[in-house]
Amino acid sequence: MSYDICEAIDWRGVAIDCKTCRHQDLKERGLCRLGHACVNDRYARRIDRFFNWNPSLANAYVRHEHFEVRAIAAKHAAVFLLPPLLYDPEEAVRWNAARRLPRRLIMKLCDDPHREVRIRIVSLLDDRDLVAMMDDPDYYVRLVICRRINPNLLVKMVHDEETEVRRVVAARLPRQLLPSMTDDREAVVRLEVARRLPADTLHLMKNDPDWRIRHEVASRMDVAEIGSLIDDEDSLVREMVQSRLADRREMTKDVSK
Repeated sequence: MSYDICEAIDWRGVAIDCKTCRHQDLKERGLCRLGHACVNDRYARRIDRFFNWNPSLANAYVRHEHFEVRAIAAKHAAVFLLPPLLYDPEEAVRWNAARRLPRRLIMKLCDDPHREVRIRIVSLLDDRDLVAMMDDPDYYVRLVICRRINPNLLVKMVHDEETEVRRVVAARLPRQLLPSMTDDREAVVRLEVARRLPADTLHLMKNDPDWRIRHEVASRMDVAEIGSLIDDEDSLVREMVQSRLADRREMTKDVSK
């Protein structure tokens, strides 16, 4: 359940007085409303409504003292006014400007000090620019990159220091490149690899220290090659091997009849 905020105060904490506002004409025409759609309000939702109702006024507010006003005005202002906002001290302003500007300009934010800006910038870039950001110091930036970039380029991230990044790489990497990740130090990554490896290469993981991976191997590897797992230390792995060997014997019997 949400509750409307009844107070109408500006970004400095001062009560808003419509009588001193320069937009008296808008009020008279129903194009702004105290406590609901007001550019002077401290609350972003009300500022947003104001510009949704009056987008043509955004140009006059891209240098406003309140960052929320600048950020929301950037959604509606003329594009030629936006480049200076890429250097705004507030990340919300930089991002809202960047999302409407061409690639050659937003590349300036690839090294933005605020991770949220870099995370959002990734959604606007193509593969060649994403490659340049693969070494970003923030793991979540790299995670978003490996979710978006062409899978053929993910080979550069198979040794990323963050487990979740490598797990996503394993989930998207072309199958022929997966053998390079069979010895990853984390079982959760190797399990992702095992689930995607073609059956004829699963033998590379049949001695994996994690029982879940050996179970995956036992369930999909050529039945003629799983005999070495029949004495596995884990009961579920042994049961899988026994079940598949029994099925093969039954099939052999049926064929010989």
